[in-house]
Amino acid sequence: MENEAGHEIADALGILLRRTTRTQLHRRLTEDMGEGLDELTYPVLSALARTGPRSAADLAPDVGVDRSGVTRRASRLEAAGLIRREPDPADGRAHLLVLTEQGRAAVAELRARLAAHITASLSSWPPGEAERFAHDLRRFTTEGPFA
Repeated sequence: MENEAGHEIADALGILLRRTTRTQLHRRLTEDMGEGLDELTYPVLSALARTGPRSAADLAPDVGVDRSGVTRRASRLEAAGLIRREPDPADGRAHLLVLTEQGRAAVAELRARLAAHITASLSSWPPGEAERFAHDLRRFTTEGPFA
């Protein structure tokens, strides 16, 4: 079959990118992380960790919900002490969402949980295969269709 590898990768990406797949993973990662952090608020916290301070409107495309959805989730994170709102120096009418020290600690814990979950799922792979997969996946994301 022509482009068999391309089709196989596309099918695998379809599974990874499904909202239900992400939601299940986020639910597992945020278990016992406190009241304000769950599968709905995780993407906001994670996106802020990757991008730095952003407005709800700027963050919305990264999170996959509209500005009002980000604002609702951010309010929960703010009540939990994980983020704060600061005036946007470039636009006096807007506010930026900023991770607090507690938020940065939560992100570090979530990243450790995710890495442990991934490592555990690859534990049955032959020696070196997981490392090669990590290298190839990084290359695919930097040089492939997402670059």
